[in-house]
Amino acid sequence: MPTMRLDKFFSSQEILSRKEVKAEVKKGTIKVNDTIPSSPEYKMDTDKDIVTYKGKEIPYKPYVYIMLNKPQGVVSATDDKINKTVLDLVPKELFRSDLFPAGRLDKDTVGFVLITNDGDFAHNILSPKNHIEKKYLVRLDKSITEEEIQQVEQGITLADGTVCRPASIQVIEAGETPLLEIVISEGKYHQIKRMFGVVNCGVTYLKRTQMGGLRLDEDLPEGICREIMHNELHKILLK
Repeated sequence: MPTMRLDKFFSSQEILSRKEVKAEVKKGTIKVNDTIPSSPEYKMDTDKDIVTYKGKEIPYKPYVYIMLNKPQGVVSATDDKINKTVLDLVPKELFRSDLFPAGRLDKDTVGFVLITNDGDFAHNILSPKNHIEKKYLVRLDKSITEEEIQQVEQGITLADGTVCRPASIQVIEAGETPLLEIVISEGKYHQIKRMFGVVNCGVTYLKRTQMGGLRLDEDLPEGICREIMHNELHKILLK
């Protein structure tokens, strides 16, 4: 039975401090299974007990998983003295002080950023040995030949000698400024821009649309977050 002190329960959910829990218990605004606890040290079962505060049920969530549709100009960091960060876009009802982005997108890249406070889950996503695929839309500044596409797909060597794993590319729109869909299973610094740079193509637009088997919600506007449900989490780890 996973027991937890009532004051720790509220502080872990960042709803009330332990000092505030003591005051609210005295006021009778906190209930456990419709019973007013006698003290903030009251031991509760986080799996079974129903906790309410001022009549509102407070579910216990040790971890939070958030899908953000990141806009341009926002940095994938927990703190930045100059730029707006992805955490600045998390609404109050989802925010935890220990949140961090699980993987980075460049400042000018848009799309799916996973924000969480679950370090183990983030490690599984980012670990190179797990080969979790990420899908992107890429707009190039010039046409690209089939031979150049194959060169990138086969595992291109970057200018500094770094060898990339094989990628998968699909042409969405051909022409002078083609739109491509690319799938990679690693996340080197500026990787996609550098990969196409080897074949002398510049990237003018880059959007991450999928992590593992979980696609960016098409109804989610840029700059907006939504919580990822537990029945969606396993999709991220699909290869």
